[in-house]
Amino acid sequence: MELADFIVEAKAATYVGGGAKRGSSRPGSHDLAYEAGPWRYLDSYFGGTDFLGQECVWQENRPVWAMNYYGRILEPALIDAALAGGIIQKALSALYREGRFLCGFRFALAPYDYIDESTGDYLSFTGIERIERAGRTVYRLDYHGGLIVD
Repeated sequence: MELADFIVEAKAATYVGGGAKRGSSRPGSHDLAYEAGPWRYLDSYFGGTDFLGQECVWQENRPVWAMNYYGRILEPALIDAALAGGIIQKALSALYREGRFLCGFRFALAPYDYIDESTGDYLSFTGIERIERAGRTVYRLDYHGGLIVD
């Protein structure tokens, strides 16, 4: 299995797939993990409505890839964390079924629109994930990451 394929598989099996949470690796963190063969994945984040986290992939116990992210509700009168999370899970599930996690994606769940825009590829990338309602951005997540080279 290649790194990019494992990243998609791990993402689909954890947050989007309702994967079991692990014990906190750091005080106050929420952790989701996945393993397959020589690969190991950990998504560890803090917060809830507004949150910050990092995903990391190890191959044979050597860190090889990571992504940092910060997400927040911008319009709490128009969307809450539970609704935003449900929209994100449905949108990302559709994206991962395409076998990818980057390169732009749109998903409509009326009256909301999920929009993901990124530059680069899994080797080095930046992006913004957002949810809009009637053209207003009500949720936003900024992310960046790529390969880790010793």
